[in-house]
Amino acid sequence: MISPPEPIRYRRSRFSTRLPADRRYTAAHYWLAETEPGRWRVGYTRFATRMLGELVEVSLTPQPGERVAIGEVIGWIEGFKAITDVYCVVAGEYLGINPALAEEITLIDTDPYGRGWLYEVRGDPEPNSVDVHGYVAILDATIDRMLAHRHTEGSDG
Repeated sequence: MISPPEPIRYRRSRFSTRLPADRRYTAAHYWLAETEPGRWRVGYTRFATRMLGELVEVSLTPQPGERVAIGEVIGWIEGFKAITDVYCVVAGEYLGINPALAEEITLIDTDPYGRGWLYEVRGDPEPNSVDVHGYVAILDATIDRMLAHRHTEGSDG
């Protein structure tokens, strides 16, 4: 059995994480893991869960077997900091929500790259998804924008 590559350590400003190197990532901070050919498990990255804060509820509306499209809103997730839409990042047949979330929604935050996945789809992943190194560049750019915004707000007074 081949073991997965070592995670990439990422640290910037007040944020640090370990990014699995065997995933695809999107600019909207989702990860995608191919669990078998053409079957994709999707979850939020650690960065996304940090922005949401403590999670309260998740609702995904497609029924298993329904067709879904990249960019389609397929539900919502509520955290203490925000309520946000959940987007589909794989085009194809929706296979379902992670059943473990009904009992323990905190898995999304406590184990985002493992048991805290959101949903599965059989199909084709978002064509703009990137490898772990591409996601590091996305994180750098995102954090740069956040820091620049904070500095701009701080100089208004």
